[in-house]
Formats: sequence, structure tokens, C-alpha cells
Amino acid sequence: MSSLRHEVLAANLALKSHGLVTLTWGNVSAIDRDRGVVAIKPSGVDYGEMTVDDIVVLDLDGQLLEGSRRPSSDTPTHLALYRRYPQLGAVAHTHSTWATAWAQAGREIPLLGTTHADLSPHPIPLTRELTAEEVERGYEAATAEVLIEAVGSRPPLSVPCVLARGHGPFCWGPGAAAAVAAAVTLEEVARLALLTTVLDPAGPGLAEFVRDKHFTRKHGPGAYYGQG
Repeated sequence: MSSLRHEVLAANLALKSHGLVTLTWGNVSAIDRDRGVVAIKPSGVDYGEMTVDDIVVLDLDGQLLEGSRRPSSDTPTHLALYRRYPQLGAVAHTHSTWATAWAQAGREIPLLGTTHADLSPHPIPLTRELTAEEVERGYEAATAEVLIEAVGSRPPLSVPCVLARGHGPFCWGPGAAAAVAAAVTLEEVARLALLTTVLDPAGPGLAEFVRDKHFTRKHGPGAYYGQG
């Protein structure tokens, strides 16, 4: 499981290098589906001091398999997402400034331009508010439930980011690098959307045919962006 732990360490450090985390906030996990194990950032450990030995490995029930640290406090959220969506290979959570501003304002991010369409053909959804009972019963598990509700019946890789209301973004992808890339892209999408709505609060969204072209040229069987 050494390679999985190295992958997760690199992804967590990438969050820091991209300016998406402050102090010890945020985390990335990744799953080895063949072995049924998940590696995740330890709770409250500074990114500048973190080593591969700090990365925690658990099974999908949350049982510790490797590592001496406590796993991220968001671990139940990550594990529930993996159990629900077999397409997911990694999950990234941040409190990045621009995306979190939308989450705190209680607003989904509208699809206004091609940068957004490259990430998703849908507005970035916002979860409903948790109830006091849900928080008391199990806050992190309930967070996963409302994230799943926000995705709805859509394929999860077409909705690679969801804003947890009042909390921050959760992003995912087929691997750790892809989940981090989704978080990086989301932050730019959130910034552009906020600036755009300041300039023109009633501005039209992106034309559907342009939206679909941008998404499908990067995703799916007909994708041709990049080097294959």
C-alpha cells in the first residue's frame, strides 16, 4: 500500500502548493478498489511537516490498517462517498476562499463560461442545510448524505464538485491528481463566477451547445483535448 500512501501525500501537498488550504484545513483521500482500502490525510497535521508515514490507511468500514495517526475528521464523509460511488478513485476537500464564499452565501455556482463547462456541464450544486438531529447523529456521515442528495441521479463524475452549505467544497475524480485538479478548477470557476455576477448580476448563462462541446471534448469517449 506504499504507492497509495505516496499518491495521497503528493495530492495533499498539491492542495497546499495551489493555495487551496490554510493551516491544517482540508484533506485528500484515495482508494485502492482491488484491495478495498483508503488512504487519507491525518487529522490536524501541518502540511509542511507531513510525511508518507503520517498517511493513514483504513478499510471502507473505517478500521485502521496502517499508520499511527488519527485520520482526518472528515473520514466518514470520504468513506460514504466511496461506498456510494464505485466510479470515485479519490476525494479532495478544502476550505478554499472563493468556493467557500459561495457555500457560505448558500448559493450554487451558475454555469457562466467555458472554464466551468470544462469541469462540469451543470451548475456546481449546493447541499441543503443539515438538521440539528443529523448533526447530533453523525455530522460527517450526514455531510456525505447531503452531498449525495445534491448529485442526485446524475453520474458523479459529471458533477465532480459539490458545495457543502456553510462549510466548503468537496471534489472527486478517478484518481488523486484528478480530484485535486477538480478542486483547483473549481476555485477559479468560483472566482470568475463571483466577479461576473458583480459585473452583470442578470447575465445569461453559457449557451448549451457551447457548454456541451467544452465538456465532451475533455470528458467521455469522444474526448480529444490533451495528448490522450
